[in-house]
Amino acid sequence: MIYLGIDLGGTKVSGALFLENNSLLLHETLLLEGREGKEVAGLVKELCKILLSKGEVPESEGKCIGICVPGIAYSKTRTCWCPNIPGWENYPLLDEIAESVPNSTVFVESDRTAYILGEVSLGVAKGCNNAIFIAVGTGIGAGILIDGRVLHGASDIVGATGWMALKPPYDKEWDMCGCFESHASGTGIAMQAKKEVKALLSEGKKGLSYLEKFDIEKITSREVFEAYDLHDPLAIKVIDTAIEMWGMAAANFVSLFNPEVVVFGGGLFGPASRFVDRIYEEASRWAQPISIKQCRFFPSMLPNEAGLYGAGAIAITNYKRDKNEQ
Repeated sequence: MIYLGIDLGGTKVSGALFLENNSLLLHETLLLEGREGKEVAGLVKELCKILLSKGEVPESEGKCIGICVPGIAYSKTRTCWCPNIPGWENYPLLDEIAESVPNSTVFVESDRTAYILGEVSLGVAKGCNNAIFIAVGTGIGAGILIDGRVLHGASDIVGATGWMALKPPYDKEWDMCGCFESHASGTGIAMQAKKEVKALLSEGKKGLSYLEKFDIEKITSREVFEAYDLHDPLAIKVIDTAIEMWGMAAANFVSLFNPEVVVFGGGLFGPASRFVDRIYEEASRWAQPISIKQCRFFPSMLPNEAGLYGAGAIAITNYKRDKNEQ
């Protein structure tokens, strides 16, 4: 049996051949370059062929393929929803890949599922049976591994963490992506900074924030972290709120699931990795006291590869599970 892991993102698709211990044999990456719909699936098929050709894998050999997608993989309909890929509202990726690769079994999972499996396989949560991966980038999601199994839920939407309710009363600005995400994702941090700058300027207070030098509508989390490093009070306010919410969210996970490890990853961790100790301190104020003392917080050890190694783990763990259940 040969294992393929495919990590599909919004701009590229990476793939690798893996051994049963999840060690990587060879790796390739292709750019999406604006492709949509079936063109993206075609690129995934092309990548599978490239990997199998370079690995000199005969067509007759059994193959198990794990695919990580940037969205939700629906197990009941065998389709996936990926908001950053036009035409992928209910796309039948699993069946298309299975039909195109001879002697293959295909498993498709959300990126957050891949992230936690990657960390448990080769990262800071290696060997854990109970671990949480909180992915903070444009949005916020979580992969949840409990008693050795990833949680999926009734419709595979487990881990939509951006919708955590952390700050009453309800604000209409949270309608689009939830309370937590509106304050503590990359997009949310930028949004809160823009609001703060506009409030200053509307009060006629100029020259009080480094962020005023930028086109307000083009401010991103990158500029906010840059301002934070310059001790800008507005940026400090926005980032401190995010740290507080990351801690509260992690505390809720710790109290609910009693994990051994909470891993922070995604594009913001990254620049926010330096705050993990502060996040743990904040979480300790809110979480069940015995559980939090038994839990460790870490930034991801696989900041750019958790999805790829997780895709390999998806193939390996699902194949072993199905084999044992037969």
